[in-house]
Amino acid sequence: MIDPKVACHPTICYRPIRPSDLLILEQLHAELFPIRYESEFFQNVVNSRDIVSWGAVDCSRPDGQSDELIGFVTARIVMARESEVCPRSSWDAPNPKWIADLLSYDSSKSDQTLVYILTLGVLESYRNLGIASSLIHEVMKYSSSIPTCRAVYLHVISYNNPAIHLYKKMSFKCVRRLHGFYLISGQHYDSYLFVYYVNGGRSPCSPVELLTIVVSYMRRGLSSLAARLRKNEEKVPRWLKCKETRCLLTTQSRRNLKTERNGFECV
Repeated sequence: MIDPKVACHPTICYRPIRPSDLLILEQLHAELFPIRYESEFFQNVVNSRDIVSWGAVDCSRPDGQSDELIGFVTARIVMARESEVCPRSSWDAPNPKWIADLLSYDSSKSDQTLVYILTLGVLESYRNLGIASSLIHEVMKYSSSIPTCRAVYLHVISYNNPAIHLYKKMSFKCVRRLHGFYLISGQHYDSYLFVYYVNGGRSPCSPVELLTIVVSYMRRGLSSLAARLRKNEEKVPRWLKCKETRCLLTTQSRRNLKTERNGFECV
């Protein structure tokens, strides 16, 4: 795999992925991901068959490499009404089992769509330069330009902490954890489902969110009650408060004397 010498301030440009990128795209996927993708997937990417994509290139590299991919993102549009549990192939977008997990879906609007991010990667030498964020922004802008699109969603393997941090930073919402979603080298791994809402899309009110609302109202009610009790307490005459204090002190004094005399106190 190519190991370029990165300039101190590389000039990164973004463009659609083209048929001429086929070989380097395959090499990048093989290097960056533990999953092996079918040749059909790459053919669909470079020829824009049901898949949209953006590539990042370093225009400051020497001639012959200035237009070579150093990062990429691939995505596809899926109909919100679809509810397939498993993809038809390894590159298909695994649609959510229940669309309610993603957004408040209006079944009367059959044209609502979602954009699923299939793959995202940046050559190691070019990481921490904001390239991944810029590629995701391209997907966000594209999704926002589609009037029927309500959300962008994706899956992240549970141990990929840098990716999880990135998506949270970019205002993606973690909707749920999917147990055993990935099967890699015979071992199952969990994944997190992340969603970014566009064009008025919004998440449904989950049971956890309902509980949070109820608890919030209860806390507010208790705070209001405590405030009223404090207000009523302030209205008690000062002389009555002093009388109660003297009685308390007298009782405590008797108890102390009894304790000193007997050496112990029964409770």
